[in-house]
Amino acid sequence: MSRLSIETPGRAQTVVESLYRDVERRLSASPPGLCPVDMALSFLRLCHAQTCGKCVPCRIGLGQLTSLLESVLDSTATVETIDLIEKTARVIQDTADCAIGYEAARMVLQGVQGFREDYLSHVEHGRCLFGLNQPVPCVALCPAGVDIPGYIALVRAHRYDDAVRLIRKDNPFPTVCGYVCEHPCEARCRRRMVDDAVNICGIKRFACDHATGKTPPPCAPSTGKRIAVIGGGPGGLSAAYFLSLMGHQVVVYDQRPQLGGMLRYGIPDYRLPQEKLDADISFILSTGIEVHTDTSIGRDIAFSDIEEQFDAVYIAIGAHNDKKLGIEGEDSQGVYAAVQLLRDIGEGRAPDFKGKRVCVVGGGNVSMDATRTAIRLGAESVTCIYRRRVADMTALAEEIEDAQSEGCQILPLQAPDHIEADENGHVTALWTRPQIISEYGSDGRPRPKNAREPLFRIPCDIVIVAIGQAIDAKPFEQVTPVVRGKIQAESDAFVPNTPHVFAGGDAVTGPATVIRAVAAGKVAAANIDQHLGYHHVITVDVDIPPAHLTNSPACGRVELKNRPLAECIDNFELVKCGMTEEEAQQETSRCLRCDHFGYGIFKGGRTSKW
Repeated sequence: MSRLSIETPGRAQTVVESLYRDVERRLSASPPGLCPVDMALSFLRLCHAQTCGKCVPCRIGLGQLTSLLESVLDSTATVETIDLIEKTARVIQDTADCAIGYEAARMVLQGVQGFREDYLSHVEHGRCLFGLNQPVPCVALCPAGVDIPGYIALVRAHRYDDAVRLIRKDNPFPTVCGYVCEHPCEARCRRRMVDDAVNICGIKRFACDHATGKTPPPCAPSTGKRIAVIGGGPGGLSAAYFLSLMGHQVVVYDQRPQLGGMLRYGIPDYRLPQEKLDADISFILSTGIEVHTDTSIGRDIAFSDIEEQFDAVYIAIGAHNDKKLGIEGEDSQGVYAAVQLLRDIGEGRAPDFKGKRVCVVGGGNVSMDATRTAIRLGAESVTCIYRRRVADMTALAEEIEDAQSEGCQILPLQAPDHIEADENGHVTALWTRPQIISEYGSDGRPRPKNAREPLFRIPCDIVIVAIGQAIDAKPFEQVTPVVRGKIQAESDAFVPNTPHVFAGGDAVTGPATVIRAVAAGKVAAANIDQHLGYHHVITVDVDIPPAHLTNSPACGRVELKNRPLAECIDNFELVKCGMTEEEAQQETSRCLRCDHFGYGIFKGGRTSKW
């Protein structure tokens, strides 16, 4: 009888596992703008290598698809070849015996249907469309088009004021974004091919924390044009900033006592200290912007009057209303709307949750803010209820982790059914209906559905509803088209059938991120300027340090550290600590300077992305 032995990976298996990890990193670092035909061929080969080859669709069909895609890249294909690729992929998808073959064909089919123009360009001209204007991944994925490699190089050179000046060319909220930006720029950072993405957001915060310059750039000569901006949040103030730099006279109207919108009334101080927000707003207003706070359109001034008094109007009212659950018991005492709760705290009216059991309903960043805020208000326990899985939550991963580390319990796959109250109308429990994850929906996310389990009772004293935000567009319905609560505007922010009204940000798209609001304001400013007959271009006289010609060995990513938990629970002081100078220097040295190397060398200069 032969003896069994413990299996240990041999050298070959160890190398294969290492190669797999390398491939995973490279796939995750694939930026937009890569040739879709070449990408489809690479994925197809990867999938084909994993099939068993027993069925004809996989053994012969995938091989035939590979040859057809190769002919497109070799410029030996014809227009009929593209039709044959689509037909072949569809047949394989319908007849393959296993999901590997099916998915490989489906991927090719989606590509040839979605990027048909690129396939035709290869056939007719021997090249891709090259439709991406910005081949540097981080810049391409930044909605505002900030020159990220440029300011990282400036921070590395200890030129912090210049770094912030360069950021402000495209984003007038550098400090705010350094603290709360969702950093989409890091999603396809090519540094992930080596180890991990550069901590771009952390570097931005370091630059802003160490910059000393407070002098705004000079404005262009006055145009004599007057522009009204309705809404003093990130989108409205961004538009106002750029329009003011262009020489237009800008007047901002906001219904709250202070400017900032959801930055002030929706983001707790432990994430974004008020003085940091005030610093960015003060810089923006120093360009000569006139402000009217505590002014509500439709109550204090009619929108028609604004239209008559100004040469252009930009509506950036944001999304400040809460959405309802629509369940029994939602009007009970102890039920709070998350946005209203955060707004009250921002205005100095914080409730006392000491000793209370709190349930938060929702899985976005607002729900995490509400969760962590409840802990700081003295709650005995905080439970976050979400109808999908934790992996499906839209909140940032670090926000979820921080909430859990501070004591929040997350109950996934639980949908609120009704709220139980006592004879006095006070909340006593939240009843939920257990869910099971199911098929994928049109949004690319797996849908939850009711599980065959009884309702689940969660005893609690407070229920905070954080399932989304709505838009109060009623004051504008007589002038601008409003569909499903959203103002209808074109991609250039112009509102159809109006003489000079523009709209953007959350009021048009629905609730989004800070950087997307900034980008919307930037685009609107450029289009309003053009609408008025001008073509101003925002520039900055900052010389970018040359790229270092050096190897970049693998190096761990610097993560921002949190203050000790014991120091954070009962106060709203800033939780995350910024980088030290040593950490900032190490992190900036990890940047591969894709604006000078690789595909990024084909960039067309440092112009604003409008």
